[in-house]
Amino acid sequence: MSLRDRQRRRVRDDIQRAAYRLFARSGFEAVTTEQIAAEAGVSPSTYFRHVRSKEDLLLEPVREGGAGIAGLLEARPGSEPADVALAGAILARSTSLAVEELEQWRAAFTTAPHLLDRVALIPPDHRARLVELVAHRMARDPETDPTPGLLVHLMLAAAEFGLLQWLRGGHDPAVSLPVCVEAALAAVQDPRWRTDTA
Repeated sequence: MSLRDRQRRRVRDDIQRAAYRLFARSGFEAVTTEQIAAEAGVSPSTYFRHVRSKEDLLLEPVREGGAGIAGLLEARPGSEPADVALAGAILARSTSLAVEELEQWRAAFTTAPHLLDRVALIPPDHRARLVELVAHRMARDPETDPTPGLLVHLMLAAAEFGLLQWLRGGHDPAVSLPVCVEAALAAVQDPRWRTDTA
């Protein structure tokens, strides 16, 4: 990352943290972009250079998290079966943020329940990359064999289910994001993905 990119990231993070505090305190609908800018210590014009919409402030962490899954999958040991490796990559991503940051985000998100239907772990281009990586691990051609694509879509659906379960779960400290995601992924992992007839 260049110095300029790091500075932009820092401003964006400041805006996001300010928005989360305000959303949690006053509710998503009640908070204005001007209030977020003031809380973050930036001008409204700076705010709009970094943020397209209030909704993006809540949805962007999901997209950013999902974007890193392919890289984490590539780094997994080559000897791991595809379902184990993919589950491990998704779970590693879900544990990459500090608990405090996650709780701030969840508190903010609970004030905007209408956005829950828009939670999508990763965009289609990243899904396609995951299918390629999984197909390679399974030694299958994703053009003629639907199994790698099915595994990717099921795993991502399970992870999204776990994420939504956690977002809706209230403030029970025993119900952490990794616990919810791991339980959902475990339902998809199975030796059948590791045979020639899966």
